[in-house]
Amino acid sequence: MADAVRWAGATRAAQAAPARRPSERDVPAPPGAAVGAVRGLLRLEGLLLAAAALAAYARFGGSWGLFAAVFLLPDLALAGYLAGPRIGATAYNLAHAMAGPWTLVAIGVLGGVPLVLSLGLAWAAHVGLDRSLGFGLKYGSGFAHTHLGRLGRPDPW
Repeated sequence: MADAVRWAGATRAAQAAPARRPSERDVPAPPGAAVGAVRGLLRLEGLLLAAAALAAYARFGGSWGLFAAVFLLPDLALAGYLAGPRIGATAYNLAHAMAGPWTLVAIGVLGGVPLVLSLGLAWAAHVGLDRSLGFGLKYGSGFAHTHLGRLGRPDPW
């Protein structure tokens, strides 16, 4: 009898509670997203990339004013999310994939163009820092879904 009363009370409470709107945190990370030790290793790799890019920038004597001006430029790609998650993810990934920075570094080194080298190293430092903080390349299903796993803490509910 006591179990029946407890169950009835719980059922009434559940019915009385307002339904919360689902968010993108309710959707699990896409298959193939890094978890556990692999995720930690990829984040460490990002930290090492940022440190190496900073060290190279300092070694090659780039302007720190230029570094500060360029460092956050890749995050302008976040404006793509105003057009939706697929376009936002594409814009973000183009600005945060390492192909761009390494291309600029190669052109700067091989072509002897210090400004291009500086731009590439500052861009690489940005990407490395983002990866070390868990901001990986995005999936089109939502901003929080990255190749490094889902951003943010798990929903406690």
